[in-house]
Amino acid sequence: MDPTGTRPGALEARGWGWRHASRRAWALNDVTLRIDPGERVLLLGASGAGKSTLLHGFAGVLGEGEDGERTGELLIDGMPAAGARGRAGLVLQDPDAQVILARVGDDVAFGCENLGVPRAEIWARVQAALDAVGLDVPLDRPTKALSGGQKQRLALAGALTMRPGILLLDEPTANLDPAGVGEVRDAVARVAAETGLTLVVVEHRVEAWLGVVDRVIVLGGAGRGGAGGVVADGAPDEVLRRDGAALAAEGVWVPGRPPRHPAPAPLPPGRPLLEADDLAVARVRDTPVTRVARAVVRERGVLAVTGPNGVGKSTLGLTLAGLLPAASGTLVATETLADGEGPTPIRWSSRALLTRIGTVFQEPEHQLLTRTVRDELAVGPRALGVAEPDIEARVDELLRRLRLDHLGAANPYTLSGGEKRRLTVAAAIATRPRVLVLDEPTFGQDARTWSEIVALLAELRDAGTAIVAITHDLEVVRALGADELRMGADG
Repeated sequence: MDPTGTRPGALEARGWGWRHASRRAWALNDVTLRIDPGERVLLLGASGAGKSTLLHGFAGVLGEGEDGERTGELLIDGMPAAGARGRAGLVLQDPDAQVILARVGDDVAFGCENLGVPRAEIWARVQAALDAVGLDVPLDRPTKALSGGQKQRLALAGALTMRPGILLLDEPTANLDPAGVGEVRDAVARVAAETGLTLVVVEHRVEAWLGVVDRVIVLGGAGRGGAGGVVADGAPDEVLRRDGAALAAEGVWVPGRPPRHPAPAPLPPGRPLLEADDLAVARVRDTPVTRVARAVVRERGVLAVTGPNGVGKSTLGLTLAGLLPAASGTLVATETLADGEGPTPIRWSSRALLTRIGTVFQEPEHQLLTRTVRDELAVGPRALGVAEPDIEARVDELLRRLRLDHLGAANPYTLSGGEKRRLTVAAAIATRPRVLVLDEPTFGQDARTWSEIVALLAELRDAGTAIVAITHDLEVVRALGADELRMGADG
């Protein structure tokens, strides 16, 4: 039962649409659907189709007035969704956006405290929720010390403790390792079965959720700036059988219809650019999280850093990128890469890094700097003094290649998670660095944009760029012919 005493909710959209003030096109338009109490729905669509926007609308957290324009109605149990805040638990696409308090236990307990749940019951719920999502850390662990995948589990645990009648999940497993995907999915399934809550899940990867949901709704028509409503709706087997080919063509990840692997076989790798020996890395000084015995980053090579959440993959990536100092051991840039700057990347200036090592963070919002997508891609080249006609040509090409051309004037913060990821990849490429360090480069992508990112990375690889990909996406490892550096709990 939901703690507010209301029954599990019905969700309804009546000709609903939304357009952010900085975007010319509607994110969604004329969406009409009804989800009955207790239904479990998988919401699908291409990257940018408006799936996250619809969840935010039902949760009542879309901006008002100058933030955007809307049409139609969104209702929860017959009431306007904006006036029913708190009836639905929402887990956002970006887990950092939901971390509120400094310690894990306090953060998970926050929602219950606001609902007035008795203190003794709160802590029983907190521990049960952490167990359910597989986040096995002390209650006093600093939230800033969690990995991106652990923060996703934290956000889900916080929603589960409130026992909502409606649970809205926006890509809850996107940054999780394969075992974590199963744990989180099973935790959600158990809670839904035990409570009868209404569940709506947005995920690009369909297969993991087919055993949990009883209905699939597909949004369509937004691929190049248009906007559409519901294009398919029904039982999962029926929708995938009847519309599978058309959905795959639009970029939906349809089981049994894998995306193209457009990357050619890799060429022999070239000269070493970065060499790590007995390298220990740490986000917090003097507290190493992992150690790497040996790693070499080479021209025309792809090094894929894989392993479970929380073992230090992102920290290693930031260290290789010259953004964190080594805790111990050595990280040396060869003269081929350093080109007079010295062998230690952490000591290089930001201008020197721009043409030598480009970085894409796990959380796209951490590196957005400007008010428009086009300006975001021009920041690095302008800092390097590239001529304006050349900047324009680079920007136009990247916008086209990564399906962002219809969003050039949009505010980067209004993009979907998948669009933000493509933007940050493009911004790193725009300065043409010798090494690219990419943390979850295919996060939030539909099958079509996934293929396009892979094709672009393969071109860069074959032109001589060295790529470090921190990823749970083993298809990327295979498609790019990467050497795999698998990290475990012991490094």
